[in-house]
Amino acid sequence: MSKKEILIHPDPRLKKVAAPIDGVTDDLRALANDMLETMYDAPGIGLAAPQVGVSQRLIVLDCVKDPEAEPQPTVMFNPEVIWESDEKNVYEEGCLSIPEQFAEIERPAEVAVRWIDIDGDKQEAEFDALWATCVQHEIDHLNGVLFIDYLKPLKRQMITRKMQKLKRERARM
Repeated sequence: MSKKEILIHPDPRLKKVAAPIDGVTDDLRALANDMLETMYDAPGIGLAAPQVGVSQRLIVLDCVKDPEAEPQPTVMFNPEVIWESDEKNVYEEGCLSIPEQFAEIERPAEVAVRWIDIDGDKQEAEFDALWATCVQHEIDHLNGVLFIDYLKPLKRQMITRKMQKLKRERARM
């Protein structure tokens, strides 16, 4: 397993719609494991393949935050929301591609998602609370949507300018 470099916004690869996966291969399983390692190391609770420069429909997540609890690493190929609740939740979201920037985002409180797991089997499950927010956030990445796209233009531009400055500073190091 090896950690991947996480792309920082603005990067045109983060705005592209990712390609569907035809079948789960050993290379894709290795990528999923690398993405889990990268996500845990960051640390984060979700990561989408486009964030590591791979334009394919793959996300990983683990919303277990309690250090005493058993981790629940989840790998989803071609995830899609097939149902969402009318009830909404607001969570303060952040993103590994937009470090140290947070905003309250409203999303459906519960969703049902269909995906293919790491063994190539079809899965379907309902998610709520933080898991629902996280899975929607990561699926957005597969569609070229960032959480800041839900913000008013001025706030979005402010965050984008901060990220451009951060990228310039990192380039000098």
